Amino acid sequence: MGLLWRSYGLFAVLTLMGVLAQYEWQPKDAFDEIKVRFDKVNGDNCPILPPRDLTLPEESVSHLPDIKDVNINPVFPNRTALLHLHNMALSRAFFWSYILQSRFIRPAINDTYDPGMMYYFLSTVADVSSNRHINASAIYFAPNSSFSSSYRGFFNKTFPRFAPRTYREDDFNDPIHLQKISTLNTFYVRDLGAFPPDSALHDYTIKNYHINEWYNLWLPDNVDKRHDTKTTYQVEIRYANNTNETFTFHGPPGADENPGPVKFTKPYFDCRRSNKWMVAAVTPIADIYPRHTQFRHIEYPTYTAVSVLEMDFERIDINQCPKGEGNKGPNIFADTARCKKETTECEPIDGWGFRRGGYQCRCKPGYRLPGVVRRPYLGEILERASDEQFYNGFDCLKIGWVQKVPIKWFRAPTYVREQYLNRYYEYKNYSTGPSSLHSHKLNINEALKFILGVNARTCKNYHPQDLTLTGEFAFEAQKQFENEAKMAIRLANFISAFLQISDPAEVYSGKRVADKPLTEDQMMGETLALVLGNTRIWSATTLWDRRKFPNRTLFGPYAYKRELNTRKFNLEDVARFNKTGEEYIDRPYFRLLKQRWATNFDSLEKYYLKIRLRNNETGEYAQRYEHFPNFYHAATMDHGYWTTPEFDCKGYVKKWLITYAVPFFGWDSLKAKLEFKGIVAVSMNMLQLDINQCPDDYYEPNAFKNTHKCDEKSSYCVPILGRGYETGGYKCECLQGFEYPYEDLITYYDGQLVEAEFENIVNDKESRFETFKCRLAGAAALQVQFTILAFVMLFGWILLRRNQC
Repeated sequence: MGLLWRSYGLFAVLTLMGVLAQYEWQPKDAFDEIKVRFDKVNGDNCPILPPRDLTLPEESVSHLPDIKDVNINPVFPNRTALLHLHNMALSRAFFWSYILQSRFIRPAINDTYDPGMMYYFLSTVADVSSNRHINASAIYFAPNSSFSSSYRGFFNKTFPRFAPRTYREDDFNDPIHLQKISTLNTFYVRDLGAFPPDSALHDYTIKNYHINEWYNLWLPDNVDKRHDTKTTYQVEIRYANNTNETFTFHGPPGADENPGPVKFTKPYFDCRRSNKWMVAAVTPIADIYPRHTQFRHIEYPTYTAVSVLEMDFERIDINQCPKGEGNKGPNIFADTARCKKETTECEPIDGWGFRRGGYQCRCKPGYRLPGVVRRPYLGEILERASDEQFYNGFDCLKIGWVQKVPIKWFRAPTYVREQYLNRYYEYKNYSTGPSSLHSHKLNINEALKFILGVNARTCKNYHPQDLTLTGEFAFEAQKQFENEAKMAIRLANFISAFLQISDPAEVYSGKRVADKPLTEDQMMGETLALVLGNTRIWSATTLWDRRKFPNRTLFGPYAYKRELNTRKFNLEDVARFNKTGEEYIDRPYFRLLKQRWATNFDSLEKYYLKIRLRNNETGEYAQRYEHFPNFYHAATMDHGYWTTPEFDCKGYVKKWLITYAVPFFGWDSLKAKLEFKGIVAVSMNMLQLDINQCPDDYYEPNAFKNTHKCDEKSSYCVPILGRGYETGGYKCECLQGFEYPYEDLITYYDGQLVEAEFENIVNDKESRFETFKCRLAGAAALQVQFTILAFVMLFGWILLRRNQC
């Protein structure tokens, strides 16, 4: 019995040691250090921790979007949310710069054209509600720089501090949600400029206000009364009465300037507010200051505020792969992946956030996966592996016999060429021009030749029906243009919120007055900001239904640009086209959305607001808004409509455009029910899409599906992002049990090279297309097995002796 108990005890000790030592093979690295600092801070202890503990190193977020690089190199899939944060901050800075200076368009009166406080509050709410990746939005004004129309007798006066801010609140225990499920649709809105004058700790302009980095990146602007320090942008405006005006306003720095218009903060803990680790994109807002002096030479452009949009640091993917070409720093997490560098190399994947394992280990050139492994080793599996599993697995096998890449090409024999033409018969018998789009099997070269050949000069040669494509040619537009669609949703959400919450006829106690109705300048500025803030949006429009905009029968501001990377934009009211058949309310997507939302609004998203605004002009303390909490209904991504690609030969932007339109809503005249008020639409260039030539399910509407030229017996097709609307946006990876046979720096066949060599076969030219096949794995190395050699020698000696006898 004693021996049995000792055996049990020994087994328990060994088991415990095995559990404790399971991950001892993993040395501590930079991720562990950041994780310790990340977990150290919470909402309870952050007020007493030193400032250095409330920030993480700047290198904690790598591969930040750069506006100088957006239109040149593709954006990583795991950086699209950061790019949207970047574009939203830029768009809001452009709008506020435009609207604060738009008073120069109107006659000078003893009143202000500035938006009211509710406009600021609901604008920040719409920034957050339109995208669940954005956690907070704010506008921080410099001291005594914010003018307002929300108080009587406040003309040409300023708030000491004004900073409307919205952040997403966790409504798990909120009494208005009985389901006890976080909806992510409850927002806490507060004016951070409302605090007692003797409370310096609440002053957001001081350096140590909750680790105040976003304010100090651009403010205070200490330019000494010079007029040439701020970038100017030009807008040519055409109104509904056919009058023209050219308006030049000052805005954030241009994309070609250094530094650019957007700066990112280090990750910081948002203490006493959302109590989360945040990363913010910050853009300056320009204005002519001081105002109304009647001496224009002393009113100079300056940065009076900053637009700050924040994102949860935990949702940003980290990159654990080593630095190299295409994966440059700074990156504090570089080289923390567990890939075995002798035989594998690291490749980041998206969707993992701030945790280990967001990568895969691919075989290095000259190596292949074992025959029992189908895909590269997933990083999450390596991170969870024990030392025994790690050291005895996750390796690639060396390819024994490696061939040189062929350098001499030959014309394919006639019978080989005929085999390929019979297999790809669309290259033997094909149509050209618009007819190539309607073939039974698409000849991708002829189809792209027609699409890319249509421009402002040649479009007149085609019938309008030929200039409208089916949705199959815009496959994955909803995914690749998602950020652009969200910017339209943001504006639609704002208009819906303003029409449902702000009542111009409401009377408040004291000197505070309600916001005035939306103005033409505000809607023009909002529409223009969509084009200025996102380079992939070529045109944007806000179309109001008949008699839904104050004092106007029809109103439809339309903003567009004629070329990329420009500072000159066009803006006009398309309500001037009021002939029958030319009115914008007759456009197909406008009529479709109006009919869809004619009666039933139950499926709209419901957003709750908890607004706390200032008590008086000086902002001595914050108080609840008279309607607390409040709510509004608005559309989401699923409620919008994607049009098919179209080349409008008579339009302002002569490109293959894809339009996304989303509706906005307000109360009817009796405030009894919601009604459709209009739409917001943005248009993007279809040629900026990445086409997908790889196989897919039969029900996927992709015109270019399965047009790749990979050898399907030995390889499979994998899409490559960033190749645009051209052939060859894929790579041919070897199937399980096959290997890449050449001495090369890559382990696959590039789709562009495959397409080019196949084209040579079609044109009966010299080609090496026949060599683009993977080899059956297991080619032996040039080494001798001594046992086999000894057996062969012995057998030969026996035969020799028998012959001698």
